[in-house]
Amino acid sequence: MAQAPAPPKRSRRLHDREIIALAVPAFGALVAEPLFVMVDSAIVGHLGTPQLAGLGVAAALLTTAVSIFVFLAYATTAAVARRVGAGDLQSAIRQGMDGIWLALLLGAAVIAVVLPAAPWLVSLFGTSDTASPYAVTYLRISSLGIPAMLVVMAATGVLRGLQDTRTPLYVAVGGFAANAVLNVGLVYGAGLGIAGSAWGTVIAQFGMVAAYLVVVVRGARRHGASLRPDAAGIRACAQAGVPLLVRTLSLRAVLMIATAVAARMGDAEIAAHQIVLSLWSLLAFALDAIAIAGQAIIGRYLGAGDAKGAKEACRRMVEWGLAAGVVLGLLVAVARPLFIPLFTGDPSVQDALLPTLLVVAVAQPVSGIVFVLDGVLMGAGDGPYLAWAMLVTLAAFIPAALMVPALGGGLTALWWAMTLMMAVRLVTLWLRARSGRWIVTGATR
Repeated sequence: MAQAPAPPKRSRRLHDREIIALAVPAFGALVAEPLFVMVDSAIVGHLGTPQLAGLGVAAALLTTAVSIFVFLAYATTAAVARRVGAGDLQSAIRQGMDGIWLALLLGAAVIAVVLPAAPWLVSLFGTSDTASPYAVTYLRISSLGIPAMLVVMAATGVLRGLQDTRTPLYVAVGGFAANAVLNVGLVYGAGLGIAGSAWGTVIAQFGMVAAYLVVVVRGARRHGASLRPDAAGIRACAQAGVPLLVRTLSLRAVLMIATAVAARMGDAEIAAHQIVLSLWSLLAFALDAIAIAGQAIIGRYLGAGDAKGAKEACRRMVEWGLAAGVVLGLLVAVARPLFIPLFTGDPSVQDALLPTLLVVAVAQPVSGIVFVLDGVLMGAGDGPYLAWAMLVTLAAFIPAALMVPALGGGLTALWWAMTLMMAVRLVTLWLRARSGRWIVTGATR
């Protein structure tokens, strides 16, 4: 790939239009998702500190339970986009329905675990006696919405594969607005307290599912696709998702290890680490929007048998990722003095943040390329390689992270270890992209 001639300007303009059309709405939808928790936190926070603490614990558990199944969106996007490229919209929607049925089954399984285990899960966090009842209440009620959350993931993947990122944006914004109104009404108007916040979120999630299903069912009827569950299709979706599940769990392990190492450094360091991690996650949303465009575009090109178009699109998206990373890195570096006081007035935390944020800034160009190549390989259905590459990255990160406290390093050293992790990801993904082995054309991989 690296030795191929650069695509002509006309081709670059075509790719630019495609990337912008898909990435901008995708970014809006990605940003809208965490606003659910922010609204809940703002409303519940006025009930009292124990309620807010309980919400924090429950939200962390829910986020983990849902995020490990993000393959429902990624794998579905790639599979549907291939069939769109091949011109078989009926099979594309049928593939999407298999993903939605799988999401329902997984959601039911998660509920069966979370409902009875809620008190034990909350206790794992060492939650105080005053906050625990609120955490259990919120977790149990909100777990009823997990099937809806997973269906939203799968349906979002269907529409992304159909090259539609606008509908997910509209649904996400509508869900956010409904969640805010329902939370205020149920928490204060109905006097349900933290339970009202949980019920408001559940209702909003199912409302989003209803909106998605209207769109998907309408498309299925238009193209003659069956809506009934197909055991073979559901099983194939699950098998395709396993490698991406391994990838996601490995990435979550990296974040958990980094947080555990920071916690051993002291209160100031862990506080600073959480602030840096929040900013890192926000920056990831911006870069992930380009990756989502990559999933949809690459899948479509490969499905259409256009290997050359896939290579050119990959090259252009890498350029976009690098440019976005440079811009974000410069913003972080320049805005550090303005950003830090927004989160803390503690001089010790500020001292830890200042050099660490510079490391994050330096790492953004690397992150931009990593996110794009990750999306490209997902769009190509190259899940097994992504799983292997992330396991290699985890194996490299663990000793680097554990050496930080052993050698007396601080938070800045830990985030240099995080940058090393991203560099390892860059090497593994770049080697795969250069090899061209990810380029497998046809409606299925």
